[in-house]
Amino acid sequence: MPGNIGKVRMALTSTLFTALSGLDVNQTRLNVVGNNIANVNTVAFKSSRALFKPQFYVTDIAGSPASDAFGGSNPSQRGLGATISTIEKDFSPGSIEPTGKPTDLAIDGEGFFVVQGNVQKYTRDGSFTLNSNNELVTQSGDFVQGFPADENFSIQYGAPTKLTIPLGTVTSAQATENVNLEGNLNASGAVASGASILTTQALTQVSDGAVASGASSLINVTDATGAPLFTDGETYTLAGKRGGRIVPERTFTVDTTKTVDDLLTFFGDGLGIDATVTAAGVTPGVSIDTTGKIVVTGNVGTENALAITSTGFVNEVGSAPFLFSDDPLSAPAGESVYTSLLVYDSLGTPLTVDVTAVLEAKADTGNTWRIYATSGDSTGDSSLVGNGTIVFDSEGQLISSNNDTITIRRDSTGAATPSQIKLDFSLITSLTDANSTMVQLSQDGSAIGTLNNFSIGESGELTGSFSNGLTRTIGQVALATFKNQRGLQDVGGNQFVSGASSGLAIIAPPLTLSGGGIRSGALELSNVDLSTEFINLIISSTGFSASSRVITTSDQLITELLNASR
Repeated sequence: MPGNIGKVRMALTSTLFTALSGLDVNQTRLNVVGNNIANVNTVAFKSSRALFKPQFYVTDIAGSPASDAFGGSNPSQRGLGATISTIEKDFSPGSIEPTGKPTDLAIDGEGFFVVQGNVQKYTRDGSFTLNSNNELVTQSGDFVQGFPADENFSIQYGAPTKLTIPLGTVTSAQATENVNLEGNLNASGAVASGASILTTQALTQVSDGAVASGASSLINVTDATGAPLFTDGETYTLAGKRGGRIVPERTFTVDTTKTVDDLLTFFGDGLGIDATVTAAGVTPGVSIDTTGKIVVTGNVGTENALAITSTGFVNEVGSAPFLFSDDPLSAPAGESVYTSLLVYDSLGTPLTVDVTAVLEAKADTGNTWRIYATSGDSTGDSSLVGNGTIVFDSEGQLISSNNDTITIRRDSTGAATPSQIKLDFSLITSLTDANSTMVQLSQDGSAIGTLNNFSIGESGELTGSFSNGLTRTIGQVALATFKNQRGLQDVGGNQFVSGASSGLAIIAPPLTLSGGGIRSGALELSNVDLSTEFINLIISSTGFSASSRVITTSDQLITELLNASR
C-alpha cells in the first residue's frame, strides 16, 4: 500500500511540472502577443508568433511487433508537457501610407534599408531625416547607406557609404552642347545678291606721300591733309553694325609694329565677315585698293548689311581717324533672317551667338540657305564662329545640314575651350510665307545653380533640383536582401543584424537582385493583424488558465492522497 501511494504521488508531481510547462509556454505566447499589440502603430514593425512543441515522452510500454500468434501492441507513452519550438518573425509587408515628407521612404517588395552605426544593420523603417551635415540618417542617428555620385553626377557602384543631400551648398553649371531652332524660311524670297561695300578716304604715307599699302606702318599713315592718323599707344574701339544691329565691341591698340594689313584683319574679324564664301559674284573681305582706300565688302543678304558710323571706330577721346561711307556699288539684298541665341560655357557664363540665314540658291529640287554664326564672346581673333548650309527638298522639308557645329573659343576664361555647339535645324522648314522666321526653341546648357530640392525615385535614385532648372542624380539608396530573412537577429529599435542562418547580405540598388522598389514620401505600416492577435490572446489566456487548473487539481489530489495515508 505505501509503495502504491508513493507511485501515485510521483505521478501527480509529474503532472504538476507538466502543467507548469503549459503555464510557461502560454505565458511566452502572451508576451509575444502583447509585444505585437504594443507595436501595432510602430513603423514597419514585423509581428512574431510563438510555436509550441511537446517535450520528451516517458515510454511505459515500448510496443511489440505482430506475429502469427499475436497481433502486436502499440507503445504506451506519457508526455511531460510543452516547450517553445520557435518564436518566428512574420516579414510579410505592411500597408504603405503616404506622408508627404520626401525623406520618408517605404520599400514596396523585398529588402531592407542598410544603416550604419557601430555595426551595419538593416531595417524596414524608412522614417529618415537630414542631420546638420545634410546626411540622411535614421531617427536613432545611424547613417543610411547608398551609392554616391561623382562630380559628373554619375552613380559610383561599389561599397555602400553614407548618403549626403547637400541642399544649398552644391552648385552646378552645364555647357551648351545642343541648340534646337524652329521656324520657316520663306521659299518665295529672292536669292541673296549684292553686299555692303564701305570705303574710306585715300590714305598715304607720311614719309614719302606715296599711296598707303597693306605693308604700310600705321603710324606712318596720313590723310589728304598730311596729318598722321594714328599715334603709338592709341586704342580704338570698333562698334559697327550688321543688319542694323550693333556688333559686339572690339578694341585695337596701335604700336610701332602694326601695319595696315593688321588693321584690315581687325575689321574683317570684328565685323564677322566670312571671306571664304563667294556668292552672287561678291568676294567678301577687307582690303586696301590701289588708290589707298580701305574697302570693306560684306557677305550677301539684307541681314548681312554692314555699317560703320562716325562713332563706329574711334579712339579713347572719341576721335575717328577716318570715316566709312557706302560705295555706289553697295547693294545688299535678298531673303535673309536673323536670330540671337543664348548659350552657356562650362562655367555657366552666358554667351550670345547671332545666327543669320541667307537664301543662297534655288533649284527644282529645293532651296539652299547659308548660315552665318558670329559671337562677340568668342576669345578668338574673329567673331565668326560658324558657317554652313542647310538644304531643303521641293516640299520644304530639311534634307541635310552641313557644318552645323559652331565653335566658340573661351581662352583665358577658366572655361573649357573651345565650346562646341551643334545647331539642330530639324524643325526648320522652307515654305512660302510672307516673312522668314527662325527662333531658338531650346538649349541644354545652364548658368550656375544651387541645389534647392530633391526627390527619390522608385529605383532609389536621389535626383537633385537646382535653381537653374537642372536636375541631376546625386546618389542612390541601397537595399539589402537575404536568402533567409527569417534568420535575421532583431536587435531592437526596428533594426536587424545578420544571423547565423540568414546568409550574407546582398547589397544592391532597388529593383535589382529581388529587391523591391522605393516609395518616397511614404512609410510602411506595421503588419500586426489585431483581430488575429486578439484571438491568440484568448487562446493563450485559456491555455494558461487550463494549465493552472491542472495544477490546482493535482494539488487537491496530492492533499487527499496524503490524508488517506495517515
